[in-house]
Amino acid sequence: MQINVLQCQSGRDFDENLAFLHEQMETLDRADDEEQLIVLPECVLLFGGHESLQIKAMGEDNQFVSVLSKLAAQHQVYLVAGTVPELATDGRYYSRSYVFGPQGQIMGQYDKLHLFDVDVADGTKQYRESETFCPGEQVSVVDTPIGKIGLAICYDLRFPELFQAMREQGADIIALPAAFTKVTGKAHWQTLLQARAVETQTYVVAAAQWGQHPSSRRETWGHSMIVNPWGEIVAEKLSDTGWVQARPDFAKMNSIRNEMPVLKHKRFQSATLKSIEN
Repeated sequence: MQINVLQCQSGRDFDENLAFLHEQMETLDRADDEEQLIVLPECVLLFGGHESLQIKAMGEDNQFVSVLSKLAAQHQVYLVAGTVPELATDGRYYSRSYVFGPQGQIMGQYDKLHLFDVDVADGTKQYRESETFCPGEQVSVVDTPIGKIGLAICYDLRFPELFQAMREQGADIIALPAAFTKVTGKAHWQTLLQARAVETQTYVVAAAQWGQHPSSRRETWGHSMIVNPWGEIVAEKLSDTGWVQARPDFAKMNSIRNEMPVLKHKRFQSATLKSIEN
């Protein structure tokens, strides 16, 4: 099995972003007989400006979901499809990550638990996701033929309890679509990713937005990477757009877990959240 992470520089033009995805899928270096996992960044189909722009662009039938499902089916891959908005009961929206199978079927989903309501010393200055989005309520680990995939999104990375909960539910891989700001990414991104991989003894797969985004003040850090359960970066892309690829060594992961059984030694309970295993 091969893990593929796409680093993007999405802008406010849905058609251009989708065309970029199709172009990159056509250039993906893959073996015909090898199963493929693809992880896309946060807001992959529309990025920049206020979050409400995503809502306007998705349409009544949420074209975001349909086009990503078709992308997975066309290329017969397992796809962690970044994030899309989905209507919540309070009139706001969830920031949701879907897992699609090779026939385009929805295999699982996750709604972002931790919303980015912070002040940052960059061109945007103030981020308030909660004005448009509401937080999810469930941990999600999706059982697939290529392994159990835990799901987190961007700011979730700062909350280790979520990652511990996914490991307790059997996660082998934790996928993290993200759009870290350049300021916070430079300070903390790599450290946090390696820490989460070491703590959970899983593969942490981080797909990031990068660079100065078209028609926007937003500038993101990039540095998409795949980190193994020992905390080693096995593949990375510091800048620009394109693919990051690696083949996981699950035998090595199991050896690490057996030799250092931290899950058995743990004496504290994880966050008391509802859980869902798809």
